[in-house]
Amino acid sequence: MPKAIPYGRQEITQDDLDAVATALQHDFLTQGPQIAEFEKNFAQYVGAKHAVAVNNGTTALHLAYLTLDCGPGDTIITTPITFAATANAALYCGAQVEMADIDPTTGLIDLDQVESMLKITPRGKYKVLSPVDLAGLPVDMERCRQLADEYNLGLIEDACHAPGGSFIDSMGATRKCGDSSLADMTIFSFHPVKHIACGEGGMVTTNDDAMAKRLRLLRSHGITKDNMQEDHGSWYYEMQELGYNYRITDIQCALGNSQLKRADAGILRRREIAQRYTQAFAETAVSPLRQPKNFDNAYHLFVVLLKNRKEVYDHLRANNIFAQVHYIPLNLLPYFQTLGFAKGDFPNAELYYSQCLSLPMFPSLTNEEQDFVIAKVLEVAQ
Repeated sequence: MPKAIPYGRQEITQDDLDAVATALQHDFLTQGPQIAEFEKNFAQYVGAKHAVAVNNGTTALHLAYLTLDCGPGDTIITTPITFAATANAALYCGAQVEMADIDPTTGLIDLDQVESMLKITPRGKYKVLSPVDLAGLPVDMERCRQLADEYNLGLIEDACHAPGGSFIDSMGATRKCGDSSLADMTIFSFHPVKHIACGEGGMVTTNDDAMAKRLRLLRSHGITKDNMQEDHGSWYYEMQELGYNYRITDIQCALGNSQLKRADAGILRRREIAQRYTQAFAETAVSPLRQPKNFDNAYHLFVVLLKNRKEVYDHLRANNIFAQVHYIPLNLLPYFQTLGFAKGDFPNAELYYSQCLSLPMFPSLTNEEQDFVIAKVLEVAQ
């Protein structure tokens, strides 16, 4: 039996270990210089003006919704094919969640359906549009921006799968995930299976100075020392609103800074792996998700659609290959059904879920391991 091959895996190098060891020897384990350095480096990587680091991707989403003043009486629109956090973070604010179905060939939110929802609903009902860059494929954020402007919506891009992804807009300009040239804010995650691993961690990028200032305030209890007056000592601070302890540590950011140096190489390797999968599955019963023209996928996942998904899944596990399913539609989860969602609400999402399987995809996956995965998939795919 070969060694286990997971669907995703972090890669920790000696440089990573050295970076963390150095951070541990410094005076600051949290609220120190590594955080600002990571924010600066990440902002440069994605092309944004501001990057605000937090302790995970879910808190990044929560702070983004709060920064747009989401609360009771507000409703956000997102996709049913996402990790629950995209919707949960809006629920934390007291807002309601509605969803639009997906394009089952890409897994991305169907923006035609979003537009239809907006057209038939009184203006003001919806507060925020939150599209998700599933598996690393960017959403058409140019069209999202047009809808947000026309219907006065906040726009939060959940790009937790897509650092390094991009698309070419209608004017021929390259739009990188996270550059926030179209979104009000963009969200990233540094969970171990993501492109950049910090153990846990998240980031919000924005080009709006006021939003960045509020994000920083909210991540640290709503407390600031920026308004220190002359008659106070350096101990003085103000709590200006009710915030949270969503801070990330210097230890995590030291790892993030080291990992970021390999981000471009990791994307190139992911795309090589994706090309090998695509070529191997051509003219077979295995259907990779469609890749639209002019969209560059960051390939956090490599998702295929299979008529006999469960049989393939079981066969792979029997051969020590731990593929995964991303995701169970939110409307099928018991909690969301208590909110009024039900089976049958989103037929495209449910069709996608019945067939989708995420195959191993990470930069340290060897060609030999990938060939083994491909062979085992093809043994039973129908």
